[in-house]
Amino acid sequence: MDIKLRVEYLADHPEVIPILKEWFETEWESYYGPAGPGDAYSDLLAYANRGELPIGVVAFFENEVGGVAALKSESITTHSHLGPWAAAGLVSPLYRRRGIGTELVRAIEQIAKSLGYARIYCGTSTANGILQRRGWQLMEVVKYNGEHVSIYQKAL
Repeated sequence: MDIKLRVEYLADHPEVIPILKEWFETEWESYYGPAGPGDAYSDLLAYANRGELPIGVVAFFENEVGGVAALKSESITTHSHLGPWAAAGLVSPLYRRRGIGTELVRAIEQIAKSLGYARIYCGTSTANGILQRRGWQLMEVVKYNGEHVSIYQKAL
């Protein structure tokens, strides 16, 4: 990993939760915005774990918050029989195309493996390239909350 880039547990950096809350509310406004059903702050607080799901990680690029991701037991509700899930992945527009998304996925994979999971899943409409480069297999494309979402799996 580039010395400019590090990925650490969100549990070790609760001070970044307000920044990430704003990101979630902007990126996923229909869910986390004022009219949406989600509560970004509560979700991010829930990700501040180390040994049990959900577990969040945060990326720092040159000591600035660059991205976030989580390992969750559930994500795509139509596929609740699968899990755990790499989810809540978001890289700041200021830091995209610098390998942060790849390092977040790598960290989530390592956490899942360390917890004894043999397989991991992800539903995405934007991170297909990252997942494919990391060896994830496309299972199917579904319509979920009005958009096409690709469901991937990876053996760990």
